[in-house]
Amino acid sequence: MVWVLVALAWVGPAQALPPTKTGACRREVIEGELNAGREFSRAIGNGLRVWFQAIHSGWILRVEPVAGPVGEHDYAELATPPYQSVTPLSISTDFAFRAQDAVGWNPRRFRFATSAASYNRLYQLYSFYEQAAGMPPSTAISAKVSNFETAISEEAAKGAEGTFTILDSRLVPGTADQWRMASPMASHFASTAHTLVEEPNGTTSGLGRLVWLRFRLELDLPAGFQTSKNLHVVPRICGKP
Repeated sequence: MVWVLVALAWVGPAQALPPTKTGACRREVIEGELNAGREFSRAIGNGLRVWFQAIHSGWILRVEPVAGPVGEHDYAELATPPYQSVTPLSISTDFAFRAQDAVGWNPRRFRFATSAASYNRLYQLYSFYEQAAGMPPSTAISAKVSNFETAISEEAAKGAEGTFTILDSRLVPGTADQWRMASPMASHFASTAHTLVEEPNGTTSGLGRLVWLRFRLELDLPAGFQTSKNLHVVPRICGKP
């Protein structure tokens, strides 16, 4: 994941992203299960795959090429700021989220680049942004950072959008007091299907643990995207939810 000290505006749990562009597009629908400590990967077309990378605290949703080594960054990460902050791509107890807060953030919206060329443009913009963000504060530097933020957003809007929805879940709830930034998500927890379980040894923890999720992933793809033949695909009008 990207580690930068300056964060961009965060897209909340139910906040809609602006439409991308008009024309004939398609939507891929993927349903599956996430089990603690296990990864999930599925090819989506255009030589890309969606990958739920298993980490100790849950999963990181990534989009990257099917072939080749895993890079430092991925196609969803650079297209979905903020960086080094609360992100819809982290389905986990990171950033002091309890397990119930992570489940309550439902659905989640994100963007991703759909080609190597778009990813490379985002990476170049991010590199300039990272350099500017690391410089001593000044009016000129703030303006430069803002310009790069705008350019990143505009480039990301040319790609694709995704919606990750938790359909059911099992979790060990955390016992810590609710973190201030997690309160909007916690309010949605009761409306998301879930089962509370205990650790085998009966222990508890402040953040708890995500045990299992059943999910639906909807990918709104731009015109010209070569969708995977093995996935459920439906037509849609670009820019329409």
